[in-house]
Amino acid sequence: MRRISTLLFCMLAVSFCAVAQTRIYVNEYLNIGVGARGLGMAGAQSATVDDVTSGYWNPAGMTQVKNDFEVGLMHAEYFSGNAKYDYAAGVMPLKDSNHVVGLSILRFAIDDIPNTIDYVQPDGSFDESKLKSMTAGDYAFLLSYAQRLKLFKDESVRTNIGANVKIIYRQLGSLAHAWGAGIDAGIQTSYKQWRFGIMAKDITTTYTAWSFHLSDHDKVVFGNTGNEIPVKSYEVMLPRFNFGFGRYFMHPDQKIQVMAELDVDLTTDGMRNTLINSKYASLDPHMGIEASYKNTIFLRLGIGNIQRVLDDKDTTNQKKYTIYQPSAGLGVKIKGLMIDYAFTSLQAQASPLYTHIISLRLDVNRKKNKQYWGQATEENAPVEEHRSKRTKKQKNEKGN
Repeated sequence: MRRISTLLFCMLAVSFCAVAQTRIYVNEYLNIGVGARGLGMAGAQSATVDDVTSGYWNPAGMTQVKNDFEVGLMHAEYFSGNAKYDYAAGVMPLKDSNHVVGLSILRFAIDDIPNTIDYVQPDGSFDESKLKSMTAGDYAFLLSYAQRLKLFKDESVRTNIGANVKIIYRQLGSLAHAWGAGIDAGIQTSYKQWRFGIMAKDITTTYTAWSFHLSDHDKVVFGNTGNEIPVKSYEVMLPRFNFGFGRYFMHPDQKIQVMAELDVDLTTDGMRNTLINSKYASLDPHMGIEASYKNTIFLRLGIGNIQRVLDDKDTTNQKKYTIYQPSAGLGVKIKGLMIDYAFTSLQAQASPLYTHIISLRLDVNRKKNKQYWGQATEENAPVEEHRSKRTKKQKNEKGN
């Protein structure tokens, strides 16, 4: 743990030194979140996530996948349906079940954008045949790996680690495109009913390089209309850290379960509009709670994006009040199919724009009664003990 703390401190120090060379809010589509479960809990996931969405929230959580294969899908729309946000992922434990691999794909795009470069003719008329459409799309590919560690003799303390190789691709029709790459890393530790998690995004600093493909005609049109002709452009994403603390409040053998998690995002790209901020770093707390019945029906609530803003009614611009972004969600599990729904918004305002989000998770198992590391918890230990006693009794009766 001392080595982990030292490494974390070094990464933070490097991030603070580089703030002046970058700008904030780069590739923010990567911070929206995935899965209706996580979005319904305001993104409080890094400590307790344990399914296919772990590749995004914290890859260390993939080690808790107890199925042979999990598939996750999500679709959401923003800005009156103009922007499409899609997500697909797959996770598969390897043969020894101590190592897990996964792949996640994200797409945030606006389709059918009018390209009016050739629309206006030299005489000022409009040529409808020259009006074309294009797509502005942002893509991210996460190649994930996770494994279990045995750091403590006490078996009640369990630790998992994971990492992502992140590839970014951005496109603006045929005019420009960009490539970028980075690395994420995460760790989860559990002790009895407590859960702790750290997710570090872009720990090596992610650079995205843009290439522009303007024809001579395009450059002339840009020059005549007073637009700048771009040559090269680079975007820098500094490290972003998430610290999560979660707890399960009910005994594992209870039909009703309640879990709560508190997360804090620490960004290192300058002053953001968060609850706690400075020119070096900003802290953004968010929390979520999930209640379930027989691991079949789920109810979720969350609060995030907490900000202190100026009161428009105050002419002195001195008074502030607190705003936040609420979220809620439901989930239903039918055998191997998990259906989740979330109701949330993309922003925190007096009149926020809310959206409906639906995600699916499919659990695939080729072998029945498959036992994984950590599966024999307090919840099923009494069942296994009872089953063992029943088997011995049947053997004795058969012998007599």
